[in-house]
Formats: sequence, structure tokens, C-alpha cells
Amino acid sequence: MGVEDRDWYREAQREREKQRQMDETRARFSDFSRQHLGAKALSPIKTGLIPMMIFWCVVMGLLYMAMTHYLKPRQVQVLANGDLVINRSHDGHFYTIGTINGLEAKFLVDTGASLVSVSEAFAQKAFIRGGVPTTFKTANGDRLGRVVDGVGVSIGPVSLTNVRVGVGISAGEENEVLLGQSFLSKFDITINKQQMVLRSR
Repeated sequence: MGVEDRDWYREAQREREKQRQMDETRARFSDFSRQHLGAKALSPIKTGLIPMMIFWCVVMGLLYMAMTHYLKPRQVQVLANGDLVINRSHDGHFYTIGTINGLEAKFLVDTGASLVSVSEAFAQKAFIRGGVPTTFKTANGDRLGRVVDGVGVSIGPVSLTNVRVGVGISAGEENEVLLGQSFLSKFDITINKQQMVLRSR
């Protein structure tokens, strides 16, 4: 093979290599164009809109569950001497969990209320029947209801079986009830900045 033939052969190889590189570059550019610069509107799935919406829905759901758990009233704490301790909530009130006639209730402790008070819907579920018809004087006006004696109320290890309960006053949701003096009067109550302490008399 002469010198000219070798030069021609090398030149042909260089041209083929350049052509191969150009073809690869065109192919990459074509793929990029199809993926990112296409004339057609990209679907929400390709742009990431739907995955992003799903992500934020999951985040908000987790935050809601965390806040619900954080704000949920706790069981009353029982000290070694038998005192009951209820921690003050973030809104300044005292809440705890207990039962009325065996049905779980969220108690809002109200030292100014004369009775443990429940809604009519709660009373039906807790089988609080009968009672004496009465009219309750509330901040929102008069309300018809009834007063029932001999109802069982429990908080932590303390259970009273002969508590007077007012039926017909709602504290919010169906299972939210007022814990008034018909239960609290059995205790000496001490309130400090963060806690309410109930000591049996």
C-alpha cells in the first residue's frame, strides 16, 4: 500500500469517526428535545405536577395526624399518694379522658359548673335515662334538659357511682362533656400554672 493510499485510508477513518460522533450527538439532542422541548404540551405526570401534589397531600396528612395526637387529651396522672394530676392544655383549659356509664368521654374540667353535663346524643349512647326535666341557665340563654342521679363517672382509678349529671348541654363534639362540681366536690382542688391536682377528701 502506497503513501497516498495510507493517507486516504486514515482520512476515511477520521471522517467515519466524525460522522459517528455527529450521529450520537444528534440522537442525544433528539432525545432531549422529545423529553423537554416537544411541541406538544407535556402531561402533568411528565412535568411532576401530580407526584408533587401527592407528596404535599401526604405531608399535610402526616402533619394533621401528628397535631391530632399532640392535642389529644391525656389520661389523668396518678401520683404515689393517690392524687390525680391533670395538665393544662395549650388553650389554657384542663382536659382529660374518662368514662360516663362506661362510655369514653373527653372531659373539660369546669370548676364553675354545678353538674357533670353531657349532650342528649351522648346520654342516649351511655344509657343515661329518665331524670327530672329542668331548664339550664347558660351563657347562650336558657336550655331545656334533664337532671339524672346515680350515674357512674370515672377518671383514672377513681370511680364514683352516684354522680348527678345534667343532660342537654353540649361542650362541643358529642363525646365532649363538662366535668362539674357534682364530681369535683369530692376532691380538694389545687391549681398552679401548669397543673390541676385533685386530692380525695
